Amino acid sequence: MSSLHFKAIEVHGDSMAPNYNDGDWLLFRLLPAKSTMASSARGLVGKVVLIQRQSDLGTDFLQVKRVIKVNESNQSNETKFWVEGDNKSASTDSRSWGALDSTEVIGKLLFRYRRAK
Repeated sequence: MSSLHFKAIEVHGDSMAPNYNDGDWLLFRLLPAKSTMASSARGLVGKVVLIQRQSDLGTDFLQVKRVIKVNESNQSNETKFWVEGDNKSASTDSRSWGALDSTEVIGKLLFRYRRAK
């Protein structure tokens, strides 16, 4: 597989502490669009994912969060993800933004490959 299927991310901040801390490096497998469809999305509940959101300034940014639940709409074929940081007091997440569109969930955590010192 080429490197286009994976993304390494350095954790910044404390939103995923104590499981993943500032300075840790995580490797994600990038998800094909079909894996966030309703049938596959349920398998992401409880998993740590990489999300891509657009800021108020119009720039994309990446965040690491855990999928808490998946909402499926039979009427519109939409799948929505509710994500939260493990450290609730230090996380901005679906509690602030609401549920995410499936297109915003772009990767699934494979493993931490370097722990912060």
